[in-house]
Amino acid sequence: MSLVTTTPTLVVNTPAEITVVNASFVKKHLQSALTAAHSRVDLHMQNTRFIDSSGLGILVYLHKLMSARDGCVRLLHPARSVLQVLELTRMSHLFEILR
Repeated sequence: MSLVTTTPTLVVNTPAEITVVNASFVKKHLQSALTAAHSRVDLHMQNTRFIDSSGLGILVYLHKLMSARDGCVRLLHPARSVLQVLELTRMSHLFEILR
């Protein structure tokens, strides 16, 4: 997972999987990179092929955090498998998704 901090956007290349195995690692990295100057988080998800409930929890956490700042989270190029999970859980309505 790589992070690029540019004000006002935090750009994140997400890992191949976001699961219970690495969720705390992913969340800690996001928390350490986010500053008050960020009003948007762009998650480049083209390499992420699987996301479980722990990964969805991170997305909800980011959504709540950024909404409180009047900001947003964008999901960029999610794989079909990830998009299906987001649609099944109706979480696709929370995020701007760029395909």
